[in-house]
Parts: sequence; structure tokens; C-alpha cells
Amino acid sequence: MHSDDREIIENFRNEATKNKAFNLLIRKYQKRVYWLIRKMVIDHDDANDVSQEVFVRVWYHLEEFRQESGLFTWIYRIATNECLAFLRKKKRRFFIPIHDVEGELSHKINEGNHFTGDEIQKKLQLAILKLPEKQRLVFNMKYFEEITYEEMSEILGTSVGALKASYHHAVQKIQADVTLEERF
Repeated sequence: MHSDDREIIENFRNEATKNKAFNLLIRKYQKRVYWLIRKMVIDHDDANDVSQEVFVRVWYHLEEFRQESGLFTWIYRIATNECLAFLRKKKRRFFIPIHDVEGELSHKINEGNHFTGDEIQKKLQLAILKLPEKQRLVFNMKYFEEITYEEMSEILGTSVGALKASYHHAVQKIQADVTLEERF
């Protein structure tokens, strides 16, 4: 674990420096957590809401953090779980199958209000949305965040081999989807 992470944790456990330490933690990890979530939920407002939930959980559980993994890994595990829980709630709340949630998110990408990338990036994002949640998460973490398989294994509690397979399948599906779209 990085020395500044240890310092943040030590200062968080001290009542006099708790708030300052938490503010440092947020400044350090907020952007990375937001983009991890945003790539999964697409919508800016939803990503902000989920990010807030992540840091509320971090606030309530940081004193219990055992430092067996890195702070970043622990926070990402919380973010991943919150993100997947949000997507499950969204499906249940509206009684819609995953395909319709993908359609809603695709619509948000195509609308242009929530997506600022060029046409190639838009095609990539639309292809990523068609992946199963776990493959989408693994692809985003590896491709965009450049997280190692070992770190992903700690975050997701999945073997490195399974993660490599998920990423490989995700890449194949994305390539097939983009190639198929270009033919029409």
C-alpha cells in the first residue's frame, strides 16, 4: 500500500484529522471511481449518485479496513458492488429485462447529451453495452483503467484465469459487433 494511503487511513482513525483525511481520500480517488461507474451506468447523474453511495460506504467502513489489500483495490471493490447493485435495482424497479436497460443506455449515448466522443468511440461504447455486466466491467477495467488482472482479481474476487477469459470473450464480442455494424 502506498505511504500516502497509510497516512490517510491513520489520519482518518484520529478524530482530530478524520475529516481532512477523508477529503484527501475523495480528492485522490473520486475521479477514478466516477469514471469506473460512468462507463457502466452511462448517465452522469446516475454515476454521481452511485459515486456518492460509494464514498458514504467508505466513510462508514474505513475504520474497519484491514489493509490486506490496497486502499484503491478496496474502494474499487465497493464501487463495483454499488454499480452492479444499482443496475440490478434499475432492472427490478422498472420491471425491465437487461436488454431494455441496454436500450435505454444506448439511447443516452446516441442522444449526444451524455456522450462527447467521436463516432468510433460511440460505436465502441454501444458495443460494450451489449456485453454481459461482468464482461463489461472486466473490459472497462482492463481497457480503460489499465488495471492488472491481479488487481482485478482482488477487486472482483475472481481468478486471474477467469478474468482473462472474460476479457478475451468481451474483445471478441466487441470486434464482431463493430465488424457486423460496419457491413450494414
